[in-house]
Amino acid sequence: MGRARLKLNLGAALYCPMSNISEIDLQTADAELLEWLRIPSISTLPERKADMNRAAEWLHAKLEHIGFKSEILETAGHSVVFAERKSKTPSAPTVLLYGHYDVQPVDPENEWITPPFEPEIRDGQIFARGSTDDKGQVYAHVKALEFYLRDHRDLPINVKLLIEGEEEIGSPNLTPFVEVHKQKLECDVVVISDGSMFAPGVPTLTTGLRGLAYFEIHVQGAFKDLHSGGFGGAVANPIQALAQIIQTLRDGNGKILIPGVYDNVREVSSLEREAWSKLPFSESEFAKSVHVGELPGEPGFSVLERLWARPTLEINGIWGGFQGEGAKTVLPAKASAKVSLRLVPDQTPEEIAALVTKHISSLELPGVTVEVKFLHGGMPVLVEASSAAAQAAIRALEQAYPGKEVAITRGGGTIPVVATFKEKLNAPVLLVDYGLPDDGAHGPNERFTLECFHSGIKTSGFLYEELAKLT
Repeated sequence: MGRARLKLNLGAALYCPMSNISEIDLQTADAELLEWLRIPSISTLPERKADMNRAAEWLHAKLEHIGFKSEILETAGHSVVFAERKSKTPSAPTVLLYGHYDVQPVDPENEWITPPFEPEIRDGQIFARGSTDDKGQVYAHVKALEFYLRDHRDLPINVKLLIEGEEEIGSPNLTPFVEVHKQKLECDVVVISDGSMFAPGVPTLTTGLRGLAYFEIHVQGAFKDLHSGGFGGAVANPIQALAQIIQTLRDGNGKILIPGVYDNVREVSSLEREAWSKLPFSESEFAKSVHVGELPGEPGFSVLERLWARPTLEINGIWGGFQGEGAKTVLPAKASAKVSLRLVPDQTPEEIAALVTKHISSLELPGVTVEVKFLHGGMPVLVEASSAAAQAAIRALEQAYPGKEVAITRGGGTIPVVATFKEKLNAPVLLVDYGLPDDGAHGPNERFTLECFHSGIKTSGFLYEELAKLT
């Protein structure tokens, strides 16, 4: 069937989804997710390679157990778990479910209430690294498929799963993987659950994601650390030079100072801005949720606009000189920082990389040399909410949350592969998220509420049914 001509077939005979899920079923799902979360699959750490393999093997075995043909496919980095099961309905559309089994590092580990890879359920929430990003949301789909097959012996759609192990490091090998396996991945729609609903109990379809450009800045001074008394005042201090560089990147309100960054920024439509203003959002409550008194940001834009539709620049890490307790009067030889820019339509990582490099190279920093390393990037994405696939997702969310209006929002984060899927597979992408904004993804005490996990399982079932109506 032609992916460019998706339309609705409302006469399809479909099952009533997810009607037989019991409390025992959900408790079993909880226990299985905890087992997967115990595997420290941190993709950025070479010493966790064996754990990455274990996490992939665990999911592979589970998918085979529930009746999927599953395989682990190698890349130049971490492996991809690919699984497939066809529906007995000849005209059934094909849905590709994407997610990732790798997780972020746990630093600072001393801020975790319980160890990050010893998952614990407290107050109806699963606390563990990867609980919401993205093992919990992936597993909501897996359990939905398992329960559906148990109750109906068939799926209303053809399903393919692509669960990768490098999303947290920018998916460097996924685009080549998609290009090589394009025929294997062919589908009518891609579904991704790797973000958050707008608020608890608010069903949400995400229609946009920001892109990313990630850098390291390295400043080198003398050939080694020097005595600050013997050389201070005569030899340049790389930490001071780095501080000067950072001061030129953005102002105190968050406005980016790099020339040209705003040249290609697409403005938010008045309709979208009006819709966002009606969302149940309080800037003061948002500030309170992260224990800050103010929300400084680019003047002239609301917090939601700054989060979803404006480029931002953040210093993600900084190091150099003496870090231990007490005093050491040293003039450091080098200093470094990690910097990320979130991008919006119509910016590209390559364009921003060139602008950052040009800007920093134009600065006068005597006595030091500066290297700017572009690590990875991702394209911003917008999804058409009026498409047949998006409307199917909205109907599924309305059934999963009866009486609730579906929020149409954007997300501030980045999923690099979304743009790849749209370009390489020529398939629409649906961002149907089950987490919450304050789940703490990437930070200490990451969590996934049992309510979101269980609702995600049920929502997935409705979604498969609604997508089955696409022809």
